[in-house]
Amino acid sequence: MPTVDAKPAPFTFDTDSTVLLVIDMQRDFLLPGGFGESLGNDVSQLSRTIEPLSVLMAAWRAQNLPIIHTREGHEPDLSDCPPSKLARGGIGEQGSFGRILIRGEYGHDIVDELQPLPGEPVIDKPGKGAFYATDLADILDKFGTKKLIVTGVTTEVCVHTTVREANDRGYDCLVLADCVGSYFPEFQRVGLEMIAAQGGIFGWVADSPAVIAALQEQK
Repeated sequence: MPTVDAKPAPFTFDTDSTVLLVIDMQRDFLLPGGFGESLGNDVSQLSRTIEPLSVLMAAWRAQNLPIIHTREGHEPDLSDCPPSKLARGGIGEQGSFGRILIRGEYGHDIVDELQPLPGEPVIDKPGKGAFYATDLADILDKFGTKKLIVTGVTTEVCVHTTVREANDRGYDCLVLADCVGSYFPEFQRVGLEMIAAQGGIFGWVADSPAVIAALQEQK
């Protein structure tokens, strides 16, 4: 089985029971002019993940391994958006890429470079975690999943929440440092350290080239 040089220890996975999870690589978060930038954030801190993630996805697809994508967003009538979240502002308002974080709008969709292929599940989630109010658990069960390779944005919010939820459900998670991003470099550093702390309290951390190399070595 492929083994990845990771922190705090090597991460070994069976390709028959491992899924690549790509979290919220949406235009509104990553592109100039989107919702993220409108809040005063440096979107280059997130967009730097696009290239390494694209390379990883190509290597993963070359071996016909499963990829699941997620998008954070809400129904057009905002019926699935909690008042506390709506009160923070922005959601549902008109932005540069359509109504902000509304399903079906241009900004809600995944960036062009990382578009899902036919047959790859896309999970539309109303919350930060990918398990809340979605059918992700059922899809993972159908794939016979035991381990997750986790990528996407943002490291300290949707990635962390999802990895913590996955850990509670018994999945081993490898988070790829070069394929996850935060608008805040300090959050990125600390967020990754938290995952692998205390002997890997809720996951492992590595870089995508190590995963690609492990995949190629098993051929």
